[in-house]
Amino acid sequence: MTAAAGPGPVDRLVDRRSFLVRAAAVAGTTAAGAAALPSIAYAGAPAQPPGGFRGTRGTPYRPPRPEALRDITELTIAEAAWLIRAGRLDPERLVEAYLDRIGVVEPVYQAFNLVAGDRALAEARRLGRRGPRTPLRGIPLAVKDNYWTAGLRTTANSYLFQDFVPPSDATAVARLRAAGGIVLGKTQMGPLATTRATAPNGVITTVSAWAPTDPSVDPGGSSTGSATAVAGRLATSGTGTQTGGSITGPSNAQNLTGLKPTMGRVSLYGIIPLSYTRDHPGPLARDAMDAAIMLTAMAGPDRRDPRTQGLPPVGDLVAAATPVRANRRPRLRWRTRVGVIPGYTAGATPTAAARRAFLAALDAIPGASLVDVPLPAEWELLTGPEFNNVRLPERSEPFKPYLRTDLRAFGVSVTGWLQGALLGADEYLTGQRAKLVLLERVLDLFDRCDVVVQTGPLPFDIIGLPELALPIGFTAAGLPIGTILGAPPYAEDRLLAVAAAYQDVTDWHLRRPADPPATADGRAPRTARRDWRTATAAAPDPRRGRLTAEEVVRRMQ
Repeated sequence: MTAAAGPGPVDRLVDRRSFLVRAAAVAGTTAAGAAALPSIAYAGAPAQPPGGFRGTRGTPYRPPRPEALRDITELTIAEAAWLIRAGRLDPERLVEAYLDRIGVVEPVYQAFNLVAGDRALAEARRLGRRGPRTPLRGIPLAVKDNYWTAGLRTTANSYLFQDFVPPSDATAVARLRAAGGIVLGKTQMGPLATTRATAPNGVITTVSAWAPTDPSVDPGGSSTGSATAVAGRLATSGTGTQTGGSITGPSNAQNLTGLKPTMGRVSLYGIIPLSYTRDHPGPLARDAMDAAIMLTAMAGPDRRDPRTQGLPPVGDLVAAATPVRANRRPRLRWRTRVGVIPGYTAGATPTAAARRAFLAALDAIPGASLVDVPLPAEWELLTGPEFNNVRLPERSEPFKPYLRTDLRAFGVSVTGWLQGALLGADEYLTGQRAKLVLLERVLDLFDRCDVVVQTGPLPFDIIGLPELALPIGFTAAGLPIGTILGAPPYAEDRLLAVAAAYQDVTDWHLRRPADPPATADGRAPRTARRDWRTATAAAPDPRRGRLTAEEVVRRMQ
């Protein structure tokens, strides 16, 4: 598809120094509570007019591939949207296809905490008659179980919230639904977002869609359920949260394109918290365009979350993710210097080989250039556990009433919560200062490059900068290999443009895992299938006479 380059990326117009000042203010609000934050200095006019998808220069509708026509659970958002807009696919039929597939393979995958089939079908019927004119109209979504969903239980896969039914949607969910998205179900996650998806007592639940018979294969971080649901074709796209790699990790592990936006780009209101300064909601999608469609709906200011106020406008993400060609050859939408850190391609492992091929493919795309960049001074110290652990008090403080009364309510993750409660104030303050030093030094990297490759989610989730995970190959055993790109503040459009160009010349993101083998009775071939809610029904209710779930969340907003 040919497209005009259009306006430049948002990051060219952002004063990075003002992001550093704002980060210091956000750290201060963890003690002072919700407060007005300094605005980000921005030198341009809005790159996209208000209204999300209205006015985009991109094309969020794509004719479907033949294999997606044969099995509509293979459709991306952009492909399903093309069919729905053309009147060739009814949303109800799409939801039914996913529910049928869930009925067959969910006993093995265990991706969901709850499947809202009847409600999703009713919503699909309504949207089939009339709905918003957006690419998300009628699209079934998997929502991580720490996002509030009005009328649907939201447990964060924990004892603490096992019976909590929110009175309203999280802001991100409300925006997805307003754009026509359908909540198909709530996905399994690490208990209170602290580990891969397990029962609160630590028994493994969700498996990787790429190794469904081997629970030892790590399917990623706490957004495991959403990743398995999207990779296993149980939903078209999904939502996750990242505090320490839980969007990028599951995306890399399961051949997805995951986008962790800049801190504040998506509201955290109505999401059960883990860290005030490090929680990031974002999409786990099949490709760059689907990630752009999801984030376009989710992003924007919210009066109930001060972290979203005073930011640069959201860039035209759909345009950024629309491939650009010149003389029929793919090219980057904007000239982009890709920073390569020391050791990124070192070694003889399949991952190192995939990284070398990834860089070679990028370097061959007109508009991209590779530049070597050094790691900032004292990198190992500033990104190590000594300072990384300062996030723990932010998780423990709003839950102190529970910690004082019943430690069993925290299940397998109790140790981290106790560490946060016991960390000294001097250590916390030193860690916050170290985080700002780290942020300043990372921002200086972007004098040399526009995006930078990474070997893991650190430190960008510590310091609130955006990063995108994408597939770049497979191991000999058939497991996905991914990589992560980081960028300066609010450069989600730049990241999507790079991913879109790479995915225009490769097909890793189009690979689909084989269906899991069924056992004789159709159940998972593992004892971990047992419903933990039934198994722990006699456990004491840690909420009785203490904070309600709503109060815990609001203490962190």
